[in-house]
Amino acid sequence: MTYSHHDNKAADREISRVNSIEKEQALHDEHANAPEYDEHGPVDQFGGEMQLSPEEKRLVRKLDFRIMPILWAMYFLNYLDRSAIAQARLNGIERHLGLVGTQFNVCVSILFVGYTTAQVPSNMLMSTKRVRPSLWMSGWMAVWAIISACTALANNYTSMVVIRFLLGIAEAPFYPGAIYLLSLFYPRREIATRISILYSANIIAISMSGLISAATFATLDGKRGLYGWQWLYIIEGALTFATASAAVIMLPDHPLNTKWLTPAERQLAQDRMDRDTVGIEPSKGAIAGLKQAVKDGKLWVIVIMQTAHLASCGFNSFFPTVVSALGYSSIITLVMTCPPYLVAGLFAVSLGYSSGRFNERTWHITASMCFAIVGFVISCVTLNVAARYTSCFLFCVGAYGANSIILGWVSATCGQTQEKKAASLSIVNMVANASFIYTPYLYPATDGPKYVMANSANAAFSFMTLACAWILRIWLQRENKKIKESTVENKLLYAY
Repeated sequence: MTYSHHDNKAADREISRVNSIEKEQALHDEHANAPEYDEHGPVDQFGGEMQLSPEEKRLVRKLDFRIMPILWAMYFLNYLDRSAIAQARLNGIERHLGLVGTQFNVCVSILFVGYTTAQVPSNMLMSTKRVRPSLWMSGWMAVWAIISACTALANNYTSMVVIRFLLGIAEAPFYPGAIYLLSLFYPRREIATRISILYSANIIAISMSGLISAATFATLDGKRGLYGWQWLYIIEGALTFATASAAVIMLPDHPLNTKWLTPAERQLAQDRMDRDTVGIEPSKGAIAGLKQAVKDGKLWVIVIMQTAHLASCGFNSFFPTVVSALGYSSIITLVMTCPPYLVAGLFAVSLGYSSGRFNERTWHITASMCFAIVGFVISCVTLNVAARYTSCFLFCVGAYGANSIILGWVSATCGQTQEKKAASLSIVNMVANASFIYTPYLYPATDGPKYVMANSANAAFSFMTLACAWILRIWLQRENKKIKESTVENKLLYAY
């Protein structure tokens, strides 16, 4: 077969046309993938600013240096004081106080009855600016330090229940207040990392509590007529009170009245938060903010998500008990509780950073919860020591990894006013922490060593968490479509 000169020219034209189309498509793809810009620089698909100005970078470094260390130390001690009862169980507190049946479980859960009652009023007060967060939070820290130390005076079931209930009330203002404080200074792309760093204090506290308890029990048990668990509460209470004194100086207040910021830094701190708030509205007061929060259906999806997530974390008060089922001595058991939590802390910070960097939440939560589900299932089905200890790593990593992302999602979605943001965060924490009232009853001693009921429930809670994340994602996609079709000039979108 032969080809004419005319055929060659036709082939060349066709090749040229195809190349031209490919170039146009490449240019179109390049333009489509390029970030959009506003007056402050490139923005992501949700309108969030991707680059910081030199002034903002200096401000963020200053905020990180002043806020994060003291908040981390406060939360570390907050959880150390609260979870000491789990270690005290291994030092014989049940026998010393004459606890029988489910009385120990009641002592664990009663704290969260007090803990849930004070969160909403506390955050509402902080949002009104009638109280200074630095004084409010450090003052309550001093109160819980004293109550925690007084646990050493408990001599029966009744006194222990009363002390734990009061400890819950005193500790309640801190965590929702800390999250609210971070949400006043850090926009959507930054807050997940900061919350994950803060939450790592919780994880490290649980991991270190075993080592601290082991050292205390080994060296002070029986000294001056006190049991090791009594010394543990006294020492931790004293450290907490000392930290409260430092917190008065280091904690910030609201962006526009934080004393250790210059006037220009105060205004910049406020401006960058205003630019990153979807549907920002003028403040209408604390009660109006509470009403706005309660009426926002998206908040209740997050409430269910966080409640299921914290319910899946209900193993933390019984983790030494779960690990003791591996068959080692009490001291070795306390030491073995440390590594899973250390790994979980590193994973949580890494996941939070990734979520903030990509301004993405749904897939990060899904991946984290899948790790947890696998870990809980393994714990249900085998008594193999290596497999069960591996499962402890998996469900610790998975269950704790999503926390900062979920809480960061609250302020990013329900932050139209400071009062609504404060109320939303406290409602989420209040309802979600109520799960710790009933989860202790999933761990009866008779259910060991597999704790099938607890681990099955935890796997179900983990699945519910990721399901809620996808429901919220679909909801926010529809909300974003409405925003794009509206006549609003600033089309800042909800991130998911």
